[in-house]
Amino acid sequence: MIKKYLLSASLFLLSLTYVSAQETRQIAVESSKVTNNEVTINGKRVPYKATAGTKPVWNEDGKPIASLFYTYYERSDVSDRASRPLVVSFNGGPGSASIWMHLAYTGPYKLNIDDEGYPLQPYGYSKNPHSILDVADIVFVDPVNTGYSRIVDKETPRSTFFGINADIKYLADWVNTFVTRQNRWASPKYLIGESYGTTRVAGLVSQLQNAHWMYFNGVILVSPTPMGLERNGPVSDANYLPYYAATAWYHKVLPADLQAKDLDEILPEVEAYTLDVLLPAMAKGGSLDPKARIEIAKKMAYYSGLSEKVILEHNLAVPTGFFWKELLRDQGMTIGRLDSRYRGIDKSDAGERYDFDPALTSWNHAFAPAFNLYARNVLEYETDLTYNLFGPVNPWDRSNENTGEQLANAMRQNPYLHVMTQSGYFDGGTDYFNAKYNMWQMDQNGKLKDRLSFKAYRSGHMMYLRAEDLKTSNDDIREFIKNSLPGKGVPAKN
Repeated sequence: MIKKYLLSASLFLLSLTYVSAQETRQIAVESSKVTNNEVTINGKRVPYKATAGTKPVWNEDGKPIASLFYTYYERSDVSDRASRPLVVSFNGGPGSASIWMHLAYTGPYKLNIDDEGYPLQPYGYSKNPHSILDVADIVFVDPVNTGYSRIVDKETPRSTFFGINADIKYLADWVNTFVTRQNRWASPKYLIGESYGTTRVAGLVSQLQNAHWMYFNGVILVSPTPMGLERNGPVSDANYLPYYAATAWYHKVLPADLQAKDLDEILPEVEAYTLDVLLPAMAKGGSLDPKARIEIAKKMAYYSGLSEKVILEHNLAVPTGFFWKELLRDQGMTIGRLDSRYRGIDKSDAGERYDFDPALTSWNHAFAPAFNLYARNVLEYETDLTYNLFGPVNPWDRSNENTGEQLANAMRQNPYLHVMTQSGYFDGGTDYFNAKYNMWQMDQNGKLKDRLSFKAYRSGHMMYLRAEDLKTSNDDIREFIKNSLPGKGVPAKN
């Protein structure tokens, strides 16, 4: 009898342990952990409060259907929140967490990497002397199934969250709630998005403006996607040449006379050639004069580091995937997609595309341990959930994308709204010249040009991983915020 009792008691305790473990692996619909800290930025002490926690996403009946993890940094020696800018930050993917800009760009801490962005061991983090927390409060948001964010109502269709327009809709509701709870409606507000996050914030600023009557002072597009702006066919094929030239220059495979020039001298020349000669020629397709085709192939080879032969074999339209495999093939190396400064080694030198992106694989093993340590040791946020750098969000509905035009319309409707684009010259995933093309298509009549700005850096997709560009790009954000704040008494009118 005693043995039976002890066995029953053991099983009961085991079941409690199991239930407890299960509970800790579920996201709390609402939670928060507040810590206080300080960072020195540009030589000045900046005290701040950090809140790491979760807030719900509700359905139309007011039932929580998901919970989003966020980290909110507020400068604590500022009493006037009405004039203090608020920056809402998203990364992309679309299944990516906010970790990248949080722990490497604008936040008060940054991960340990070398000056060019390569991982270092032991993994970890240090304070970020270039954070924008001196001039703005920041909230980093993880969309559903990224970071610690999760669906809490399993009956809710995945299509509620996983699509271009669904994503924008529920995140706009969440931002509205966050701003209301934090009493920040009077604050100048900004959205910053990276990669697919640019699609997200371009649509969000429109949704928040038109459905929630929340107006913003600025949108920062870091390494922007096409955002639904048409650039297929000859435009798409031609526009990569300036990126090819920048990357070939970095790897020192251009002809000697061109290699001797600085990048700032080369790129305007290549951009002009792309628009004035290459694009019209490619539009002619097979009707292009054979002699002209050969001359263009020679010029493309001169600018790109590729051979005239492979350019002709691709009918002048060299795919980016082939470029990453081909440029350093004779050295037995590939180059990265998201940052083409990085080199990789494939199983075989033959083939049309690399086996993996050496840039992304390099970043993954530096960011994951750093954030898991940072969340527990600095933010003091404890959970047994896995922090998803990339979460399960597929299938993703990409239909009816029009976010670039939505952003342009928001600018036309809101004279206070400014937009800045930041791009890395060596980004092959969302290249800098197509980012410029986005701006030109958003403002076809030129009436928005005074509120559109462009900054480029000698790095890749995450330009801030390079130490020099971490400082410069954050300084550019500071200047952007300063310039987009209207003077006292200046009305919002065109």
